[in-house]
Amino acid sequence: MTDLLLGALLLVSLVAVLWPFLFYPLILRALPTRPETPVPGPPPSASLLFCAYNEADAMPEKLANLAMLKRRYPTLELLAFDDGSSDGTGDLIAAQDGLVTLIRGPGRSGKAHGMKQLAARARGDILIFTDANVLLDADAIDHLLARYADPDVGGVLGSLHYIGADESATASVGSLYWRIEERLKDEESRTGNVLGADGSIFSIRRSLYPDFPDSVLDDLTVSMAVIFAGKRLVKAKDVIARERLVTARKDEYRRKVRIAARAWHTHGHLLPQLRQMAAVDRFKYASRKIVRWFGGLFILTGAVAAGALAMRFSPTLYMVGGLSVALVIWLGIRMKSGPFAALVDVLIAYAATLQGVLRAMSGRTVTTWNPAKSR
Repeated sequence: MTDLLLGALLLVSLVAVLWPFLFYPLILRALPTRPETPVPGPPPSASLLFCAYNEADAMPEKLANLAMLKRRYPTLELLAFDDGSSDGTGDLIAAQDGLVTLIRGPGRSGKAHGMKQLAARARGDILIFTDANVLLDADAIDHLLARYADPDVGGVLGSLHYIGADESATASVGSLYWRIEERLKDEESRTGNVLGADGSIFSIRRSLYPDFPDSVLDDLTVSMAVIFAGKRLVKAKDVIARERLVTARKDEYRRKVRIAARAWHTHGHLLPQLRQMAAVDRFKYASRKIVRWFGGLFILTGAVAAGALAMRFSPTLYMVGGLSVALVIWLGIRMKSGPFAALVDVLIAYAATLQGVLRAMSGRTVTTWNPAKSR
């Protein structure tokens, strides 16, 4: 392989790794704003849905938050699905004097299955989806429903603020990554559509709720149904949800493998509809999702190309570079904070995502989940 080809491979790998975080945001900022056009009228009715599995530790705070929201919005319907919890989560929910309508699953059936059960029971015009460990600010419902005054808006995402970012390098990296993600969604929303939601806080018009298998990511599938229906999926900065970060590397690694495997499986399920989206939405989807899913492969390819170039230039440089990288990784693994630890956590995140994608490509996916112990 020639030096020119190795250099080109290294450059392409570097651009691909930086694309979602540098080049893509710059392109989004250059796109024109697509304004919303609200029409005066009464706010729509709403139902808030969440699934839980062994979330007894989070339930007291969650139920207090729901009670506060119910006092503020008496017409808000609250529904929960207990996915066969063994720690009394369902009993805690049921004990709240009818605050939440509880559906108990027969065993482990997964979040997608549970959300479908809840959506079928919900009566609100707007379905609001959240997680069992997520808390909503007092004015979140008001701000969320206000965005539906525009009849072209079919779905609204909220803003997730993480708690505990300073508790470990893993939490710090996760917090930084999510702040970047939130800014990207803001820009995507300003220019048209956000390309998919996460489960912490998002909503859609009930009439747009799709049919889908239990094996897919319900948040991605349901939110993308808005775009497939020709409506806008937008983000509201003032709809704030709060969640505690995962602080242990092992928990975060497993979580990312699981999410990536299901995301790629979901991508395959949605592919026919993805191909029919507008060109700008296909560009956004590829930039924020597909490029990231293979970020670990780009890093590996770039490292091999850089090593080969160093070896051609000077074997000594190759040895010094390799030993330096190994030392940094070794220090990062041993440390719980600092730049070396953060770098290792970034590499771990990319490795976990690539492993999940490869697992899904081999035909394996995950339908159930377990809450992280280090959250």
